[in-house]
Amino acid sequence: MTAADPLVSLVYCSSAARPFDEQELAQLLEVSRARNSARDITGMLLYRGGEFVQILEGPRSDVEALMEAIGQDPRHRDVRVLIEEPLHERRFDEWTMGYQSLVAAEPGMASGYRDSFEDLRMGDHDMIGRAIMELTLWFRVRESASRQPAES
Repeated sequence: MTAADPLVSLVYCSSAARPFDEQELAQLLEVSRARNSARDITGMLLYRGGEFVQILEGPRSDVEALMEAIGQDPRHRDVRVLIEEPLHERRFDEWTMGYQSLVAAEPGMASGYRDSFEDLRMGDHDMIGRAIMELTLWFRVRESASRQPAES
């Protein structure tokens, strides 16, 4: 990151041209993580029911080049940038691409239930920002818990 190429955060959503199975997602992640590491891009990928939401962070030129490639990738349809903003500090500095496959909310969820995945895909700027913070915290807690040794 330089003054000429500042750090940015970009959130986009897209629809898969066809549903991905777990093996295809694992292959996508393996390639993405290697490429992102080489480009100094970090972030998080969420997938649910044929829909992607991805948060990318890195030098503006690298993030924009990656978005151009994603926009031309035949595996994606309806690619929409939801937010692009300057970033002072990375949220995902340890992850070349954190990943979580999500399960859709059940009809009749508890009163007041909010679906952060849908907030990311359909919300306004403030709602998207709040959903990013919620999902980032949720993801970090899950990652931390999975690294803890099992209790005896």
